[in-house]
Amino acid sequence: MSEEQKRILERQLWSIANLLRGKINPDDYRDYILGFIFYKYLSEKQYLYANQLLESEEITDYKRIVDPEIIEAIKEESLQKLGYFLLPKELFSEIARKGNAKTESESNFILEDLQAIMNHIEQSTMGTDSEDDFNALFEDLDLNSTKIGRTVNARNDIIVSILTRLDEIDFQLEDIDSDVLGDAYEYLIAKFAATAGKSAGEFYTPQQVSKILAKIVTTGKKKIKSVYDPTCGSGSLLLRVAREVDNVGEFYGQELNRTTYNLARMNMILHDVHYRKFDIRQEDTLENPQHLDKRFEAVVANPPFSAHWKSDANPLNSTDERFSQYGRLAPKTKADYAFITHMIHQLADNGIMATVVPHGVLFRGAAEGVIREYLIKELNYLDAVIGLPANIFYGTSIPTCILVFKKCRESDDNIVFIDASGENHYIKNGNQNELRDEDVNEIVETYRARETKDKYSYVATLEEIAENDYNLNIPRYVDTFEEEPEVDLNQVAQKLKTIDQSLEDVDKEIAGFCKELGIEAPFELKKMKTNEDV
Repeated sequence: MSEEQKRILERQLWSIANLLRGKINPDDYRDYILGFIFYKYLSEKQYLYANQLLESEEITDYKRIVDPEIIEAIKEESLQKLGYFLLPKELFSEIARKGNAKTESESNFILEDLQAIMNHIEQSTMGTDSEDDFNALFEDLDLNSTKIGRTVNARNDIIVSILTRLDEIDFQLEDIDSDVLGDAYEYLIAKFAATAGKSAGEFYTPQQVSKILAKIVTTGKKKIKSVYDPTCGSGSLLLRVAREVDNVGEFYGQELNRTTYNLARMNMILHDVHYRKFDIRQEDTLENPQHLDKRFEAVVANPPFSAHWKSDANPLNSTDERFSQYGRLAPKTKADYAFITHMIHQLADNGIMATVVPHGVLFRGAAEGVIREYLIKELNYLDAVIGLPANIFYGTSIPTCILVFKKCRESDDNIVFIDASGENHYIKNGNQNELRDEDVNEIVETYRARETKDKYSYVATLEEIAENDYNLNIPRYVDTFEEEPEVDLNQVAQKLKTIDQSLEDVDKEIAGFCKELGIEAPFELKKMKTNEDV
């Protein structure tokens, strides 16, 4: 599929989303639109797979199958291959057709049928390896919510209109080499993030920032055994890493927000990541980590900035091996270093970790200063500090940076600093600042080359950092000061003198006009003599 066709699909899906825009909260209509797209995807995958199994049978169209033995056989195969199962009557196209019924013998009321289908998709996985991946996956699609219509008929009408429009779009799932639908899904998530205000940061990392993180953690690698995101949101960061290498063995993530956790699982499945290859959990990462027994070759994250956590209120934290060696716990009102040390604990010896943090992490003192010094002086894990432009994240305008950590660093006597926050390193896009592909590439190439560039990057020795008391504030290392051009004061004085003379001539002319008209001159001109007086 061409890029133009991809853009057409994105516009088609966004136009369907706009059916609800202005009627209900963006966070709510996001869940309905993305949920129904996901249902259509599951349905078309089921239909295509079932037809493959029927190729040698007398009836080769799954929609026409009524024999319970054949259906049961397809179910067994589907649960192994796809991880779920849909009956012929439960396919998206069938429920959309019923919604458009216009005969007296068949009602177009589909809400009860649709809810039953959602429940059955989840129930079909019970007792199988995919049960955790589909459990309560559609719980945010409340078809009885008054948010989408005050009456039952009004809700049915809006749902029918959405399904009808979606049914008209060809997802082209037969094109196994194309990730067109996955790209369109990510496009919609980004569009919803742009309209979601402060809540956007909870589920989406801007694509260009994701590219930087993904390219950094895959440096020098074609395959990644495992990738982990402890605050995975919609899962876009995990999926971005997969685009940078030939293969990712396993995806791991954890997300606190239940709705966002459901979105992450949908996103993984819709990007054709097999249910056996990902493990996304819903829990508080700091208080109840789900993957502590594992170590990951790539770790990426965009944790909530300066979040609150229980810190020393939980006596177990002081003995928790993720935090105890650093001498101090991250402040209870700033969990940034708690997330950092948690991720370092999960990082494999041959791995690379890249995380987005607020600038305060670079220079704040007290407990954070103690932890920062230990990471650099005692462990020597910090590999790079990359400053990003302000206002590139949805929901916040604060400047941010990326920290890169490696347990086995090739260049273990220095840290590279990059300042990509300057105006010539991004563009404005509406209310947001945005990194271009060339900006992303310059950041990544400079990191990999570990080179000093005038007013852009600097390779600092550990001795220099120690001399700065382990303060990592980027301007201490990258000088971006631009000298003002020299000013010719004599030329400026002459120009001001010329302007003064011109103003005086104009004032005299105005005073003369006022006298001719017999009106009082403006206050500033009262004491001036007109040409006639002179």
